[in-house]
Amino acid sequence: MAVKHLRQQLVGFGAGLAVGIVATLTALPHAVPARAQAAPLPDELAALKADVELLKQKATDQSHVMADVAHHFSCLWFAGEKENWALADFFFSETQSHLRWAVRVIPVRKDAAGRDVDLRGILQGIETSSLKELHDAVAAKDKARFESAYRQMTQSCASCHTASAKPYLRPKVPDRPDTDVIEFAPQP
Repeated sequence: MAVKHLRQQLVGFGAGLAVGIVATLTALPHAVPARAQAAPLPDELAALKADVELLKQKATDQSHVMADVAHHFSCLWFAGEKENWALADFFFSETQSHLRWAVRVIPVRKDAAGRDVDLRGILQGIETSSLKELHDAVAAKDKARFESAYRQMTQSCASCHTASAKPYLRPKVPDRPDTDVIEFAPQP
């Protein structure tokens, strides 16, 4: 008896639901105000542009993100040197994540001649070469391979900086934790 009653309730609910959906869909085109279908009014467009400008002013710049990259990349070196592979993996992931963020902030830069430099393409190349080799070395827990891959990655970073008209930003293997990874001595 309880099953029959439950079945009747479900049938009633289903029928009511179907009627409600049909009624809503039938009335929907008439319920949408004409203004919602039109383009935004000039004052709404101006307000939207002002909001976008405000967000641009509050958004981080690429140099801030790259400072984070430098910190994580430096910590990666020391974690690998101490063969703390779990920590090295963490700092590898942070480095990669922040490199991707830096490219999202400014995906295209100008070189010294004013030509576009597609940082997305450069990062993609690095991710499939030296960054991958660095990750593989960490995963293999191979200190010698890690040291070599880390040094190769610094060269990839320098190449990207050179392509972006910033050849003076030359990463190096850090001397101690929480130090800059930029070589300050002039290039020979």
